[in-house]
Amino acid sequence: MEMVRKFEPLALLLLIIGALNWGIVALFDTNVVTEILGTGTATDVVYVLFGISALVFVPRLLDEFHIGHGAHPHGV
Repeated sequence: MEMVRKFEPLALLLLIIGALNWGIVALFDTNVVTEILGTGTATDVVYVLFGISALVFVPRLLDEFHIGHGAHPHGV
C-alpha cells in the first residue's frame, strides 16, 4: 500500500487533467487528448492512465467516508 501512496501525486495530476479534459468536452465539444494525440493507441493509453489514477484514490475515498471500518468512530 505504501507503494501506491508514492504514486498519488502523479495520480492526482492525471486525475485533474482527465477531469479538465471531460469538462472541456462537455462545454466546448472538443476533446483535448484526441486533439493532441489523435486517435489510436496513445490516446487509449492516456485514458487507461486516467482510469488507473482514479482507482488509486478509491481506498482513500472509502477511508474518508469510513466505509468498511465497522461502526462510525463518532458513535453515530
